[in-house]
Amino acid sequence: MASWYLGKIKYQKEDEAGSLKTISEVYLVDAISYTESEARLYKQIVTGATDFSVASITRMRLADLFAYEEGEQWFKIKVIYFSVDEKSGKEKKVVNYMLLNADGIDQALERIKESMRNFLIPYEVTDINLTAILDVFPYSAEEDEVEIPANMRPLSEVMAERAAAEDI
Repeated sequence: MASWYLGKIKYQKEDEAGSLKTISEVYLVDAISYTESEARLYKQIVTGATDFSVASITRMRLADLFAYEEGEQWFKIKVIYFSVDEKSGKEKKVVNYMLLNADGIDQALERIKESMRNFLIPYEVTDINLTAILDVFPYSAEEDEVEIPANMRPLSEVMAERAAAEDI
């Protein structure tokens, strides 16, 4: 299950008049901790600025994220559905937040309905809000692959050689 962190970065950019302006951008990162999310932000963000800093990182509770090829804006959608507690038999309200990209609020509503059409429990979309998120960085297993330098070998090989040398 993904853990999403909202990271805000700040940097200085020179405008047309030549004065420095502080720019603030928001990104969403899939990470396992605040530390990893900060490291991934530093690795992923290419702003053209030589000096930027991560101003804040907050956890964002999302039930699901729907990414489409087209859509420049990211919308946070509140979906409410009712579930029956098996033990008590009482109906309880479950609130989930979802994120998806679209070109406008109408398209966002269409896309959430399309994404939820196989949902068996009746639900209600109560809020659709435009976010300041510029980009989303989901986890990729390729990022974890570290190239091992040619002068290094697995520890098991080194230990086997040592054991063989001691036997001689």
